[in-house]
Amino acid sequence: MHKLSGYFLATAVSFAALPLAADTKPAQPNDFIEVFAKLSGDHKGMRKNHAKGVCAVGDFTASQAGVDHFDTDVFSGKTLPVVYRFSLPGGNPMIPDNARAPRGFAAQFSLPNGSKHNIATLNVPVFAAKDPDTFLGLLQASAPATDGKPDMAKLAAFKAAHPDTKPLEQWLGSHQPPYSYATAEYFGIHTFYIRGKNGEQTKVRFQLKPQDGIKGLTDAELADKNGDFLSQRLTERLQGGPVNFDWVVSFGQSEDSVNDPTQQWPDDRKTLTVGTLRLTSSGDDSCTKLNFDPNVLSRGFSASDDPVLRMRSPAYAISFGKRLSGQ
Repeated sequence: MHKLSGYFLATAVSFAALPLAADTKPAQPNDFIEVFAKLSGDHKGMRKNHAKGVCAVGDFTASQAGVDHFDTDVFSGKTLPVVYRFSLPGGNPMIPDNARAPRGFAAQFSLPNGSKHNIATLNVPVFAAKDPDTFLGLLQASAPATDGKPDMAKLAAFKAAHPDTKPLEQWLGSHQPPYSYATAEYFGIHTFYIRGKNGEQTKVRFQLKPQDGIKGLTDAELADKNGDFLSQRLTERLQGGPVNFDWVVSFGQSEDSVNDPTQQWPDDRKTLTVGTLRLTSSGDDSCTKLNFDPNVLSRGFSASDDPVLRMRSPAYAISFGKRLSGQ
């Protein structure tokens, strides 16, 4: 895959530096479903984004530090069953596993009271654009023209007018894609609030750090045109025992961005390891009918007003409905 086309497929992940023209309508949830189809083709009954992926199951247990610091049902100290899904971006279920594109890692926790808690992460620390309008514009500018290829001049002009689209491109260009789903660090990207033991809401972002360590592809693996290995490598790794990720929370300060997922927080922010996500098996259909909307939160958590995060719920719902009805 061409490096640039792979990147723009990657932006269909799982959103203006310039104001909208008077006759331009704000981005709507179904606009993203339609542009994903233009970018990747219309694959009936598949997720409209992150179509290629693999399910896994396991559990989560909060650390004592997480239990002591936060007042939540997830960080209760009880071991909670979890269904996971790893994925690649875009609506093409045949995207090569060595594409220079983000990897996704989502989880749904089942709590004793019957409620659910979702997280959705990427192995990149920033999103493709700061708001839905810019993200939609980027995707539309990346879509094939009449000759089947993107209009690169149009695309370059859009990016030049929207510098918030640069951080993800720069990160992807300077980091190798992961060797395995188990050897990537994943980022929540968005800001959330978690209630502390003192009753106050704490501004946080989070990361999932692999206990196996971080490992990227070699140049030879990147050059392989038939890259299809991530699911198999995860299965083989799990034959040797559970795969574990540390859930690490970063505490935001007043100057840290809340509603712009293209802005990283400084690395020196205070952190706390709040528990361990454990994967015990992969490859079944346990996640097939799940919708990993990251706005589905349990007691003690609340979402920020990040417009990209807010747009995820209706866009995911449309994709979920189409998938279940075979569209």
